Amino acid sequence: MTNKIEQLILATVAFFWAFLMWFSTAAFSPSIGEFYGLTTGQLAVLASSAIWLAPPGRVLAGWAADRLGAHNVFTIILTYSGLVSIASAYASGIGFLSDFQVLFVERMIVASAGISFVVGIQHVAQWFDEHEIGTAEGLYAGTGNVGAGVGALLLPRIYGTNFTDAFLHLGIVALLIAVIYRWRGEPAKDRATAETAKANTSLGDTLFVWTRFAAIALMLGYAMSFGLEIAMNSWLPSYYAEGFDGAIADLGFTGTAAIQTAAGTFAAVQSFNASLFRPFSGYMSDLWQRKGWTPYPLLSTSQPYSPRVHWLMTALLLITVAMVALTLVGLAGILPASVVVLAVFGVTVSFGTGGVFAIVPVLFEDRPGTASGFIGGVSTSGGIVYPLVYGYVPNIHMGYAIVALAFFVPFMLFYVWAMRYEEDPREHGFGSARRWLGGDETAPAGGDD
Repeated sequence: MTNKIEQLILATVAFFWAFLMWFSTAAFSPSIGEFYGLTTGQLAVLASSAIWLAPPGRVLAGWAADRLGAHNVFTIILTYSGLVSIASAYASGIGFLSDFQVLFVERMIVASAGISFVVGIQHVAQWFDEHEIGTAEGLYAGTGNVGAGVGALLLPRIYGTNFTDAFLHLGIVALLIAVIYRWRGEPAKDRATAETAKANTSLGDTLFVWTRFAAIALMLGYAMSFGLEIAMNSWLPSYYAEGFDGAIADLGFTGTAAIQTAAGTFAAVQSFNASLFRPFSGYMSDLWQRKGWTPYPLLSTSQPYSPRVHWLMTALLLITVAMVALTLVGLAGILPASVVVLAVFGVTVSFGTGGVFAIVPVLFEDRPGTASGFIGGVSTSGGIVYPLVYGYVPNIHMGYAIVALAFFVPFMLFYVWAMRYEEDPREHGFGSARRWLGGDETAPAGGDD
């Protein structure tokens, strides 16, 4: 026998380790850069490569979780990523590929462990009721996301510059967790719930979700929060090592290993806050829902989940302000102020990530995996684009403000436009419900808190 708490723990532990593997390369980026003689631009490409497989991978993984059961899909992801992580500890050139190119490809495959996020989201949604879904999803995702901060903070301290041993040990543990997940995992709280999700995995169901303006708006909101978070996880160690090298040296950190440790520590500030406050964001979404708070006049107030939409809008505004603040303190060259702003920034990111996935399982309760895969997958493209902007802008500090103004302001405008409807927003998209689902043109009903 099992229960929802055991399933939540299984999903959380598995995602924690998947996240740890996902960003373990970033934790050693200074060491890898020195070992292979990489430029700042090449380090930016290495940072962004951690996200390359996430958009299509998450879309597929979310659909597969509905179709095959989350416990089966999570087991597959942990198994292949663990095996390739072990292989990457022994990377060597093959044919026309150099040692670094082989390592690059293998670490990109290991990084695809991050697609497991949407699998766990689907798993938790299949076990918890609507009135507690925000808190439950926040606990899962927030605790799991701590893996990135743990990696940035502890891996350089444990392994120094020996990234190969770290990759070996991370892979071995992933295989052990995969065995436990397959043994104890169950797809849903009852057979009917699992069968409903499985039945809604046709091409028409998938395209219906992908074409809803509300789903696209939530995807953009997640690109502003989680897409940004993973971009920062990949980029921040390099940013502090390059952008504040003098200030870090003044603190007594000299040499690659010491600078890597110091930069990783500063970077972990963002990651820990983005993770630790995510359950709080889920709780706040539940609280706004219970209180019926809808302060923004341009957003819908009549939907059963409208207060959750308004809470997310608050988060998106705060994220944008925090990005501009990061640029300002960076240009001022004040390392302590940058770390303080980064800490606040991490909290605002958690508000966005928790806010999005307090809405998704309610809005698309019959297709939680498909919706989570689309929203949680395509949005990770931000993790590819943002580090490239950061790395190739002439002034290393200006990238944050440029991303905020060029990307985030338009994203928020679309969010307001898509979430303004007083009738069911799922009726609005590219093509009607009848076109994608057939039969009655009315979109499937959503949950009511």
